[in-house]
Amino acid sequence: MYHQHPVEVLESDVVADLPEANTLLVQVTSRALFEQAHIPGAVLIEPSELVCGVPPATGKLPDLSQIEATLSRIGYQPDQRVIAFDDEGGGWAGRLCWTLDVIGHHDWAYLDGGLHAWHSAGLPLTQEAAETQPSQDLQLIIDRSPIAEMEDVMASIDDESSLVWDVRSAEEYAGLRSGSARRGHIPGAVNLDWELLKDSNRQLRLVENLDEIAASLGLLQAAQVITHCQSHHRSGLSYLVGRLLGLNIKAFHGSWAEWGNDPHTPIENPSEANYS
Repeated sequence: MYHQHPVEVLESDVVADLPEANTLLVQVTSRALFEQAHIPGAVLIEPSELVCGVPPATGKLPDLSQIEATLSRIGYQPDQRVIAFDDEGGGWAGRLCWTLDVIGHHDWAYLDGGLHAWHSAGLPLTQEAAETQPSQDLQLIIDRSPIAEMEDVMASIDDESSLVWDVRSAEEYAGLRSGSARRGHIPGAVNLDWELLKDSNRQLRLVENLDEIAASLGLLQAAQVITHCQSHHRSGLSYLVGRLLGLNIKAFHGSWAEWGNDPHTPIENPSEANYS
């Protein structure tokens, strides 16, 4: 079953013409960059606000209270359309989009190329903070359907209809380096580095060819796709791309930080030519 909520990738000139009413522009970058330059009217969410920060899997979903506090601060309302963007080509913006899906907010879009595309289009940037009123009494509910936990990934290994999409580098996938205690990849996982999903301008690479790329990996044929990286930052982009392609996709928010630091998880390590 494929996702029922369509996703839009918007060009800068389209976003520039959107009515301000019921549209929330959210920049996901450092505060320093936001204060240096941002799209007029945009609000800031820092990457650290979207993760729990608890080792070893620091990238897992934060507590609901933290999500509510972050969204309340920026004046989020459930009836708004959220336009997410960043400065790196979609990793952190995609992580925000995944978080929105987790709270059941599906009216979101992605500004392709983010800050860089906006600037390249000759559109204005500002240092002035937008006037926002914090949301009052924001009460959200977690929908776990976009979230993959350790047991979901474990079950997918022997499920021919499920596929794990690893978007770390080829070196990490091959076990040549790792950000965790153990090296390698989840048995049966396919690898496509997140960098290959975007071009040198930080825009989605050949959007019209994403279907072909996904099909070659078996992603289009899978009934369920679980994506991950080291900390569910890079896989924010692959989740976004999966949604764009209409995949039934989940994100393993513990990612390799959780899997690779657990001494009991099955791992395929091509660099050692064996399974551990």
